[in-house]
Amino acid sequence: MNRFGLPDLGVGVGLRRPHYSHVITERPSVGWFEVIAENFIVDGGRPLQVLEQIRANYPVVLHGVSLSIGSTDPLNRQHLKNLARLAQRFEPAWVSDHLCWTGVGGHNLHDLLPLPYTDEAVFHVAGRIRQVQEALERPLLIENVSSYLTYADSAMTEWDFLSAIAEEANCGILLDINNIFVSAFNHRFSPTEYIESVPLDRVVQFHLAGHSDYGFYLLDTHDHPIRPEVWELYEYAVRRFGRVSTLIERDDNIPEFPELMIEANEAQRRAQDAASGQHALATS
Repeated sequence: MNRFGLPDLGVGVGLRRPHYSHVITERPSVGWFEVIAENFIVDGGRPLQVLEQIRANYPVVLHGVSLSIGSTDPLNRQHLKNLARLAQRFEPAWVSDHLCWTGVGGHNLHDLLPLPYTDEAVFHVAGRIRQVQEALERPLLIENVSSYLTYADSAMTEWDFLSAIAEEANCGILLDINNIFVSAFNHRFSPTEYIESVPLDRVVQFHLAGHSDYGFYLLDTHDHPIRPEVWELYEYAVRRFGRVSTLIERDDNIPEFPELMIEANEAQRRAQDAASGQHALATS
């Protein structure tokens, strides 16, 4: 599958500040690093020096948290210029952000808020994604977010909404496996139906992370190891999509880097086994 000609980077880890020195000095055997773009949109200093050293040894991906692609506010042109400048300097394999809105009326709510699943929202978001891709001169990947409420006006499923936007905007998808599991539990839908319904040629990357279980609902906290049910869903996704660049995320209760490498190696093992099973089915 073409997938915009973007490479399979294997299994990577989200780059976090506590691990800067370890990654630079030890050069762990990991496929790539995803970096939060906003942490490096600065005029100078140590963050850029660190990223230069890491980029010299690893592929990197820029992952944004503040495009607010679903907002009704105008796109932040200064942020887009800064992001484009960062991408030109470090040549990431791709750039991604979230299918959500993060603020309105110039106020940033610092959260990834879901959208109503309507045709109007599809065309609104797709138009903004096209503008972003034009500004960046490269494809954008959009990530499904976890959600805890639904809108009365929604007229389609989340997976149909995500797929329709990707097709209309001609962009890629960053499929967060943990977010699918969390939202499926919270809204009582089938996570495997979600995975079966997303177009094969749009999915460029997976996210894997942990969540918190509060009994009646799950919360996407990125502060736990990946749970067995999410591992199983990941294997299901690999059997559906094949080998896709996979990222281990941890944003709180961040362990030492070798502990994250255990999860990265586990993802590598499970992806290889699942892909082998997919190949056996295809050739039988």
